[in-house]
Amino acid sequence: MTELFVNAFIQIRVWDILDVLLVGLLFYGLYYLVKGTTAIKIFFGIVAIILGLKVVTALHMELLSYILGAFVNVGFIALIIIFQPEVRRFLLGIGNTKIADSFKNLIAGLGLRYKEEDSLDLNSICEACASMSQDKVGALILLTQENNLNEIIETGVSIDAIISKPLIENIFFKNSPLHDGAMVIANNKIMAARCILPITQNTHLPGSYGLRHRAGIGITENSDCIALVVSEETGSIRIIKGGKVYDVKASEMKAKIKELSNKRN
Repeated sequence: MTELFVNAFIQIRVWDILDVLLVGLLFYGLYYLVKGTTAIKIFFGIVAIILGLKVVTALHMELLSYILGAFVNVGFIALIIIFQPEVRRFLLGIGNTKIADSFKNLIAGLGLRYKEEDSLDLNSICEACASMSQDKVGALILLTQENNLNEIIETGVSIDAIISKPLIENIFFKNSPLHDGAMVIANNKIMAARCILPITQNTHLPGSYGLRHRAGIGITENSDCIALVVSEETGSIRIIKGGKVYDVKASEMKAKIKELSNKRN
C-alpha cells in the first residue's frame, strides 16, 4: 500500500495539479448555480458517485467500476435535461463576460455592426408603474437587454405597439383579459402581453413574494432582462436583475433601471 502511494506522488505532474484545480473550479461553479434550489441534492449525489468511481477504480474493483462508469456515461444526457435551467444560466453567464464583449468588438471592427436599438422610453414606463403602485394594480414588465426573449414573447398575445403610459395601465387593468402574465418590452415597443414565465426554484425567498415576484426572479435567472414588479397587495415596486430583487420608490425607478442596464448578471 505504501509503495502505491509513493508511486502515485512520483507520477504527479504540474498539468495534473492544474487539472485538479480546474475540475475543482468547475464543481464550485456548478455548486454556485444550484445552491438554494432543489437540484442541490442531485448535485451532491453526482459528486458522491464520481468520487466513488475514482475510489473503486484505484482499488481495481472492476465490477463496481464498470457499473458506476456505465451510470456516469449513460446518465450524462439525463443530467443535462435535469439541470437544463442551471446549464442555461451558466452558458448565459459565459456570454455576458468580457471575453464575449471583446468578441463583439472584434466583429464590429471587421465592419459587421450590431443593430442599434432605439432609446427606451423609460419615462412612460416609470410613470405607469408609479400610477399602478398608487392604485395597487399588479404588474409584471420585462425590459429586454441583449436577449430578445422571443421564446417568451411567443407564449403571450402579440401587441407590437409604441410604449405609452395609458396603454400599459389598460393592459394591467384588473378587468383586462391581458392583465395576467408578463408584458415584454423590446426595441422600445410593447411586443407582447400575458406572457408565461418560468418560476424560480429558489426555496429561500420571503413568504411575501407572490407568483409575480417568483416569475420575475425566474426569468432573470435564465436571461439578462430586467423585470419590474408592482405588488397588487401593497403597491410596492421591485426591480429584479440576475435573480436579485431591489426595492425602490417610484421616483428612483428610472435611475435604478439605467444602473442595472449597465451591469452584467
